[in-house]
Amino acid sequence: MTYFERLWSELPDAAPEHFELRREFMLEALAPGSKVIDVGAGAGWFAAALAGAGCSVVGVEVAQEPVRRARERFPALEFVVVPEGRLPFAAAAFDGAWLGEVLEHVADVVGLLDEVARVLAPGGRLALSTPAHGWRLRLALGVSRRAFERHFEPRADHLRFFTDATLERLLAACGFEQIAIRARSGVLLATARAPR
Repeated sequence: MTYFERLWSELPDAAPEHFELRREFMLEALAPGSKVIDVGAGAGWFAAALAGAGCSVVGVEVAQEPVRRARERFPALEFVVVPEGRLPFAAAAFDGAWLGEVLEHVADVVGLLDEVARVLAPGGRLALSTPAHGWRLRLALGVSRRAFERHFEPRADHLRFFTDATLERLLAACGFEQIAIRARSGVLLATARAPR
């Protein structure tokens, strides 16, 4: 069993964490009626919200189990299993992209963002969320060995940890423009435009 298949086999079939907050942000960031790729679509909750807002959406995942769940729950929507690496879509195929709680799980985050930029139309809109690691959390982790060890458990599925500044630098290094990031309830919410 692959790494991501094992992770998904252990996850309960429930709504994603901070679902309402992230859904509201995503729907504000991505225009109704646009063609959107949901990268790391999971069990399809956000793809369904996009479709409900009039978007044409394709959900992609690296594991079979989340796609099975998504297809079962939302049979009218398109979900595709894609290997890590190149997205199987033409350049400029989408107006928008949603990456909800994805970047922290990815080994080659620059490669993924380069692929997202490639499949977005010039000036296409990127919206994403990832856990926030602001100064209060960093301070708490620095003074408590137990909290630090629990947060950075080596068997956990988070590989990357972002502040608003490190996320902004990453997006800019990948060529994204008009970057806006805010933190709410322990989540970084970011929008950016693909290079023109």
